[in-house]
Amino acid sequence: MAASADRHKLYELSVQCSESEVDFIDETFKAIRGQRARILREDFCGTANVCCEWVKRRKSNRAIGVDIDPGVLQWGQKNNLSKLAKSQSSRIQLLNEDVLAVQSEAAEIISAMNFSYWLFKSRKELKHYFKNVHKALAENGVLFLDAYGGYDSFREIKEKTKHKKHKFTYIWEQERYEPISGELVCHIHFKFADGSKLKKAFSYHWRLWTLPEIRELLEETGFSNITVYWQGTDEAGEPDGDFKPATEGEADPSWICYLSAEK
Repeated sequence: MAASADRHKLYELSVQCSESEVDFIDETFKAIRGQRARILREDFCGTANVCCEWVKRRKSNRAIGVDIDPGVLQWGQKNNLSKLAKSQSSRIQLLNEDVLAVQSEAAEIISAMNFSYWLFKSRKELKHYFKNVHKALAENGVLFLDAYGGYDSFREIKEKTKHKKHKFTYIWEQERYEPISGELVCHIHFKFADGSKLKKAFSYHWRLWTLPEIRELLEETGFSNITVYWQGTDEAGEPDGDFKPATEGEADPSWICYLSAEK
């Protein structure tokens, strides 16, 4: 099963929920600006799943996907954009460019999710990226990010999630955390029902950025009204997927949040 597995499809099934992500971005922008956004730019877009979901929402929506990897863009074109109606796919522009240098049409929303901006390991690099985003946004634009943390984020651990319907187990490994530099090495592995494994399907060499650092850099690059959206819990104490504005969080072992930063 591992030999015939498609790592990009497995990623979409186990990590990314474009529907809920677009729900949050769409509704939050409207709550902030009092109107719907039309143009979304998805940085580090990978398979452009969010771009596809965005153009499905309204006929007036357009999307720009930016990624430095031509292979993953080709996969997205073949497996995601090709499944859209022509009237939808024609409203998506994919750019095989570096987010630090890309020049695109001004977007009301720029989204950088799945912690991809953590590949910038120094303040100088991340500040450069935030400056470029601020410049690229329309005058009423909003940047959306996600982040994770908690004391488990500093540990070298493995977490397993079974996907019974699709007969595989998703494994998130934090292989190494180095406290002086803050550098973090993580991998995604997959194990299948027949016992075969797809090791290091994806690997990430990041810096573990904290919320105060991210917020300070956003302020330094001209953003205002930076809001953290903390995830609630259900009756069993499990994350419920409902993210609401917060000024204080809980000292949980692990958490995921969203951020919005207004131009």
